[in-house]
Amino acid sequence: MFKLSSRICSIVVALAASLMYVNLHAQEITGAGATFPAPAYSKWAEAYARTASVKVNYQPIGSSGGIRQIDGRTVDFGATDAPLQDEELRRKGQIQFPTLIGGVIPVVNLRGVQPGQLKLTGEVLADIYLGKIARWNDPAIAALNPGLNLPRANIEPIYRSDGSGTTFIFTNYLSKVSEVWKDKIGEGTSVGWPKGSGGKGNLGVAALVGRIPNAIGYVEYAYVKQARMNFALVANKAGAYVAPGTEAFRAATEGIDWAGSFHHVLTDQASPQSWPITGATFILMYAKPQDAEKAKQVLRFFHWGLTQGEEIVTGLGYASMPPSAVRSIESLWAQVRDGNGQPIAFK
Repeated sequence: MFKLSSRICSIVVALAASLMYVNLHAQEITGAGATFPAPAYSKWAEAYARTASVKVNYQPIGSSGGIRQIDGRTVDFGATDAPLQDEELRRKGQIQFPTLIGGVIPVVNLRGVQPGQLKLTGEVLADIYLGKIARWNDPAIAALNPGLNLPRANIEPIYRSDGSGTTFIFTNYLSKVSEVWKDKIGEGTSVGWPKGSGGKGNLGVAALVGRIPNAIGYVEYAYVKQARMNFALVANKAGAYVAPGTEAFRAATEGIDWAGSFHHVLTDQASPQSWPITGATFILMYAKPQDAEKAKQVLRFFHWGLTQGEEIVTGLGYASMPPSAVRSIESLWAQVRDGNGQPIAFK
């Protein structure tokens, strides 16, 4: 697994370099939070700085950290994959909007098994993390994979050790497909894992899975794609095994009404073409920011990303927000006002 670990290390270096992209004459806006969209935000920041002379300094510290940072007003925007309820946003005086859609993917370190060859169901995946299924050749896994040479080895579950929106998406899905998981563990950015080892951030989980034989973990698809990781397919609600990627993530948004609220969790959707563990990622900022100029630059950056950054998003394996959602997001931004009560211009 040395080659895989080396690729992950290279991604860490590249991501750090792009997130620290510097234009000495640029204005700077700061954000922190979810690691789920970090590859996209870093590429957006790199491209945007060349056109707008604005440096975007984004720290991928996890969704819980992003919420804490924006609550403490230490950043200009926070980022989370676990959307806040509308009532909580009103209480805090914040707004929330989605920026892109991605998928959480089970990744494995199994000798002799090719990427996408292993098939799992949501219930089997839950039982693995519950410890009810302890070996790779368990009859429940073997029944889904006839002809696949599965080892009689102990499964080594890997999870996020930090407060994580990726964990929220993953555990939200497991709660929908397994009553036992819902009753015993539930969903959240942090949960009481019955067994396994924790890694910090998507990169930390990817690195641990790459180092530990017979491990299984969960990471956002962009990390799978960049590191060429081995992954499992998961049966969706229609019973279909669909490869993860832009089209499968976009299919999970079918029938979603973004006009009423942005509080949508996209796991276990009905479309036969959808990836079952799909989620949007969100930005948080204050409706009455302390620094109106910084808020203007935040809105302009994300407006650029939503309207001109689609090629970057899809190139990394995410799905961009549909046009109807972008229109609703722009309408929401009218609530962000300066000290005189005037909407902050983002165009």
